[in-house]
Amino acid sequence: REREIEHFKPVDYYTIKATFAHANGSFTAQWKPRDTIAGLDSENRLIDKAVAEQMLHTFSEAPREGTVTGYTRAKKQESAPLPFSLSSLQVLAGKRFGYEPQLVLDTAQKLYEKKLTTYPRSDCEYLPLNQFGEAKTILANLRQAEGTELAAWAAGADPARKSRAWNDKKISAHHAIIPTTVRVNPETLPATERNLYTLIARGYLAQFYPNHVYDQTKVEVTYKDELFTASGRTERDPGWKVMYQAKARQAAGEEKDEAEEKREADETDGTLPAMKKGDGVTYTQGEIKQSVTKPPTRFTPATLLAGMKEIHKYVKNPEAKKQLKDVYGIGTEATRATIIDDLIKRRFLRPQGKKKYLIPEPSAYLLIDALPDEMTYPDSTAIWEDRLHSLSEGEGTLEEFLAAQIAFTKKLCEKALDLKLEVKGENVCPRCHKGVLQQRKGKNGIFWGCSNYPRCRLTCSDK
Repeated sequence: REREIEHFKPVDYYTIKATFAHANGSFTAQWKPRDTIAGLDSENRLIDKAVAEQMLHTFSEAPREGTVTGYTRAKKQESAPLPFSLSSLQVLAGKRFGYEPQLVLDTAQKLYEKKLTTYPRSDCEYLPLNQFGEAKTILANLRQAEGTELAAWAAGADPARKSRAWNDKKISAHHAIIPTTVRVNPETLPATERNLYTLIARGYLAQFYPNHVYDQTKVEVTYKDELFTASGRTERDPGWKVMYQAKARQAAGEEKDEAEEKREADETDGTLPAMKKGDGVTYTQGEIKQSVTKPPTRFTPATLLAGMKEIHKYVKNPEAKKQLKDVYGIGTEATRATIIDDLIKRRFLRPQGKKKYLIPEPSAYLLIDALPDEMTYPDSTAIWEDRLHSLSEGEGTLEEFLAAQIAFTKKLCEKALDLKLEVKGENVCPRCHKGVLQQRKGKNGIFWGCSNYPRCRLTCSDK
């Protein structure tokens, strides 16, 4: 990722937003260039400003009449997000509060030891039906958390509602992390525990709220043989989103996530006027908006953990990519945070700034360049994880698995012997050119020997 950022060259690109007048009101739509138009890059972005200016000039000329060639309005329902597994809790707490994955695990463990939340090292986001009966008690306890958002949210929860989270078929060794029937006022907890408990409780409360219901409207306008599109949403019932909207989010110290920001940027502000296919519209004005492509974002411990879980996104081989979508990723719920922590402790990565962006150290570059692809791309690791999972389900034999591991290890050792790294610095060995001469103490005093010993046995006196 750091190398992608290093070699990234920002590109300016241009979009045109046009305002159209309809009998029921005005609206803004974005021009969608055809892929045959001059000035587009490989991702269909218009990078030639002269073409954008020419198009804007064409659009402003008479006649200015266009036609609504597409109009859809669909009622959509969005069910509540599932309760938390350890990974999803670590990712959200990292984004919302800047907590490192290990801190989230340690804090969830403290809440568990205080009997306030369930087992923290869970990789499951579902709940068993036999626990549905405890909902009344848990909701009643949360209603009594006086002076907190949780009390207000719990008051609006319906204990009889059963969300998609209650599903025995999806339960693994453990179920999702939820509050227990032990009552607590979160205000009495230390800040980290309070924030985590509130996230966990909110995730549970969302299961007892109705779906978020809204109308999704999409409009297509054809004007001067060019296509313009607009989309918007009109909320019918906020449902579970009342706990996740601006005011509630502010109280929880949260920011919008990237997906929300992107959706809001793509959608027209407010609502689109009522219209139908075939209606006439009039072009009133247009403007060119200049944007610049952004480099990929550096990983933080939280986003790296999410990447470890969704490892298929970082796989080179397209076949393996499909296969690995169902795999559990690199590491387990309990070990992912430790792996990241270990890389920091061993000084391969350095957290930087308030958001704790992970910066690779020189040793990390050296390590990655020295290792073969099998060791640095996640394909192999994720496939082994998958095989181990199959073994636990009774597929294949231990002997076959170990034989494959031995063959894989031998192959890697052969590659290691062929490794040619350019040795730089002082005292490069004049014989093998693969090591450096290092000062040593022998029975006859100081001498110098090659660091590539025993493959290179060059020695010389101190003089």
